[in-house]
Amino acid sequence: MGKVETLYELFVEELEDLFSAERQLLTALPVLAHGASSVELGRALQRHLTETEAHVVRLERIFYDLQESPRRPKCRGMEALLEEGKALLYRDGDEDVIDAALIGAARRVEHFEIAAYGTASAHARALGHEYAARLLEMTLEEEEATERTLNQLAEGSLNAMVAYGDDRVDQTSRTYP
Repeated sequence: MGKVETLYELFVEELEDLFSAERQLLTALPVLAHGASSVELGRALQRHLTETEAHVVRLERIFYDLQESPRRPKCRGMEALLEEGKALLYRDGDEDVIDAALIGAARRVEHFEIAAYGTASAHARALGHEYAARLLEMTLEEEEATERTLNQLAEGSLNAMVAYGDDRVDQTSRTYP
């Protein structure tokens, strides 16, 4: 990363980072979806894969409109988050608990994207790139919806463990190991 002196340069770097992050997700989501034991979690990740494909197309459209192209190296933040998520697939243990861990990993990815898209959208507006801002905000709304879905899945699975007196939950303090 070189010198950045203008908001526009920063904006383009943010777009490049998002583009790299989304492209990494295109590879990781099918693996994570296949590794999920929960049918609902697998479906949620597959749905997000379809959305991610649209996110890439929107970013390509923005680059085209700006007469720019992504040149930046791999988004290291997303790379680290995805490595942690994929590592869960190789852990031994109870399927439900591993799914709970996968949901947590996926939520961290969504929070990363929500922050990045929110920032890029604000910068697009400040620069007067209204069309880019609208496209980024569309994606932001989809990322927020995915996070809400993942949160509902997390609450549902943990509440089910508690409701069935699952021994993976300490019933006296209602904490999760």
